[in-house]
Amino acid sequence: PEIRSSSEVYGHADAVLPGVPIAAAIGDQQAALFGQTCFAPGEAKCTYGTGSFLLLNTGTELVRSTHGLVSTVAFQRAGEPARYALEGSIAITGSLVQWVRDGLGLIGTASEIETLARTVDDNGGCYIVPAFSGLLAPYWRSEARGVIVGLTSYITKGHLARAVLEATGWQTRDVVDAMNADSGLALAALNVDGGMTSDNLLMQFVADVVGVPVVRPMVAETVSLGAAYAAGLAVGYWSDLQDLRNNRHRAGQWLPAMDPEHRAAEYENWQRAIECAVVWSRPRPGADAP
Repeated sequence: PEIRSSSEVYGHADAVLPGVPIAAAIGDQQAALFGQTCFAPGEAKCTYGTGSFLLLNTGTELVRSTHGLVSTVAFQRAGEPARYALEGSIAITGSLVQWVRDGLGLIGTASEIETLARTVDDNGGCYIVPAFSGLLAPYWRSEARGVIVGLTSYITKGHLARAVLEATGWQTRDVVDAMNADSGLALAALNVDGGMTSDNLLMQFVADVVGVPVVRPMVAETVSLGAAYAAGLAVGYWSDLQDLRNNRHRAGQWLPAMDPEHRAAEYENWQRAIECAVVWSRPRPGADAP
């Protein structure tokens, strides 16, 4: 299919808003990338919702992933080359918190997960891999199933809550590592949006395990904002991309604070937990396949 501009006047409405130009057509996660003003190669955003979606701008180069990511069009302005991105999709992030609330009844509201997690200083050696229906990027293992590993009688519901939040952080790390390997661009910062970004403990953990600053903008609805930006550029409401950058305001920032050796040891434990999730559904040697 031919790539066409996502920011130009396509026509004018003849109903509801007669005469108003229709000037943007951009996908959901691409709009969030645009709304986060990630216009340059190496700039990335992650939207944290029920699932999470991380996109890295690779510029005018279409990078073919060899590390489990999806190559996609990011955006195109009229008269300019298309910009591309690498995308990593994480199936279970916010929905894991919902499961703790609705399935286990450990919390009454989603926001209570942070309060519960703060009752302990660490995960107590407990890790949760939320592969409820397999693992998406960068593993793509549909046979994987969710596991909780490292359980001892020492583990409390506070440790479980912390492991829930850390699962989102480690899954983000998995995707970022794949993006760095595919693109050759070392991520300098991660722009975030979505409902889970209100959890300060989670955002600090993401910064710690990814090893770069995590930045949340003032306007959290970056999908709608990105579509508005694309349309506004097309009709001259904004003059250029720098004008949009100047319109961006930071609401929060978290800087990495975890000791690198501790981070490496914890990530090794996470990868061992991933192995448990993958092998759980494998038939035993000699057993009849289902």
